[in-house]
Amino acid sequence: MPELPEVETTRKQLAPAILGRRIASVAIHPGAERLAITHAPRDLETALTGRTIEALDRHGKYLLARLDDGRTWVLHLRMSGSLVVAASDAPHRYERGRVTFEDGTVLRFNDLRKFGTWHLVEDQRDAMPNVGPDALSPEFTAPWLRKQLARRSVAVKSALLDQKVAAGVGNIYADEACYIAGIDPRAPANSLGPRRVTRLHAAVIEALERSLADGGTSFSDYLDGLGGEGLHRVRVHVFRREGEPCDRCRSIIRKLRLGGRGTHYCPGCQRL
Repeated sequence: MPELPEVETTRKQLAPAILGRRIASVAIHPGAERLAITHAPRDLETALTGRTIEALDRHGKYLLARLDDGRTWVLHLRMSGSLVVAASDAPHRYERGRVTFEDGTVLRFNDLRKFGTWHLVEDQRDAMPNVGPDALSPEFTAPWLRKQLARRSVAVKSALLDQKVAAGVGNIYADEACYIAGIDPRAPANSLGPRRVTRLHAAVIEALERSLADGGTSFSDYLDGLGGEGLHRVRVHVFRREGEPCDRCRSIIRKLRLGGRGTHYCPGCQRL
């Protein structure tokens, strides 16, 4: 799933191509009707057509396109979605939706698994119910994280995946943050003392910023806003590196299942 660095990379690349441009037409393709979650597909197409995108923001894994009528178009890439400014009219194999602007710019929504969503809200504050602070925002602080973890007895990795705790963190960067902080991902969240929580808070930010500098991480489906791949996969510390030596202590990286998610860690650096 595209996480905060991938969605932010997409936002930065799309903004110059679509901001201030008027939408000429919208097409949600047959078989992709569940892309629209608050309107019937044809109604959503009609509502977006003729609108101008005035701002493009991000919160966690959500993209928020503010329209000239005051509404916000909310997009989520989910498991395998990509938003790509098209270089030609030729359809992508997994194209599920298309937005054409009056200047001829084409924006494609490609999604192999068809889990991505679009919806419109009248008030941007209603766009993301039950989502906590963005993990790269000033609101995501060590005291906030300490308070949230103290309430949870689940594994610390599972707590990090809760979007109420750190919006934008997913499987990749939860693994990476636990490694950077030297914390076993299985440790109960409420067992971490203040010093370890402070270390974990800094590690979350470091993991996200390292990836963002590389344009995100591409392991399978993710493409950035220009159709390229994120380069961070060659710099991850543990994610999908099971069987390889740890860069820090040379122990062999292991993989286990935690809360139904593949989880990677170093048994030498991350002890329970």
